[in-house]
Amino acid sequence: MAGDGRGRRGDPTVLRLAAFSALLIGLVLVSLRLLPGSPLATAAAARWGDSSTAGRATGQPADRSSRPAPSPTPSLEPLPFKNRQIDLDLKGWYAWSVLDTRTGKFIGSQNMAETSTTASLIKSWIVADYLRTTAEDGKTPSDAKLADATLIIRDSDNTRTQQFYNNLGQTASIKRMISICETTDSSPAADKGWSRTNLSPRDTARLGACIKDGRAAGPKWTKWLLNEMRLVRGTGDFGIRKAFPAAERKTIAIKNGWVDRTREQEIHVNCLAIADDWTMGVMVRYPIGLGYEYGMKNCQKITEAALGATV
Repeated sequence: MAGDGRGRRGDPTVLRLAAFSALLIGLVLVSLRLLPGSPLATAAAARWGDSSTAGRATGQPADRSSRPAPSPTPSLEPLPFKNRQIDLDLKGWYAWSVLDTRTGKFIGSQNMAETSTTASLIKSWIVADYLRTTAEDGKTPSDAKLADATLIIRDSDNTRTQQFYNNLGQTASIKRMISICETTDSSPAADKGWSRTNLSPRDTARLGACIKDGRAAGPKWTKWLLNEMRLVRGTGDFGIRKAFPAAERKTIAIKNGWVDRTREQEIHVNCLAIADDWTMGVMVRYPIGLGYEYGMKNCQKITEAALGATV
């Protein structure tokens, strides 16, 4: 019968129209899901690409102007010394070493690890050891002891040095220096005397750094000791700092040593200097008949050559 509709549902034309309509509706829905800003847009579409592209338009180059610029590496002012070998017409033996206390690097003569006896130079350590161990014991040096220490440093008093050295255990004090200051070439004297302690110019510079950074005298007394070493006077004021302009000399702490060795028929002269950015050791020894002044002037002459002066 014509009125029951079965024949129309099976009409091929009707089926094709229905399929085409369904396909069209599907394409529209898919388009809406991919359209930015559409309420049907998927989270995946909103996060297209990786997280580094979020917040900028697709296809636009990265804006690097907002990134912090890398911090430049600060450059250190060069030390006044020249990293070169110097050849001076000096009688006997000499060696020198400079330690850059900012970087821990050494320059110096090829023989800067060779040792000589310190004479009075070692008094800088003996006073430092006394001050540090006294503070470690929870005590404060008396005014009389501080006055003695001043005479040892400024005027190189031998009698007071021996008293301090005995009370510190003699060679036990030098062994503490080797441990605390991390010297590599040093050794106590075989006869237990402070004057025959063996140091190299390299270890002399290490001792200066040890005093400068507070390991030697301890945090309470380092400033006091360095000030006393800047006030060295009289016969003991020679050598390294004399190679610098007068205004700069007063800022350089020193301790020198000089002695005639009748056993070896030599004079040993040694110089230690401590400045803001460097420490230096110079050691000379030569025939005894040339006198003290020969070595004292040569400490200065070696320093001048290391500074690049024509000597």
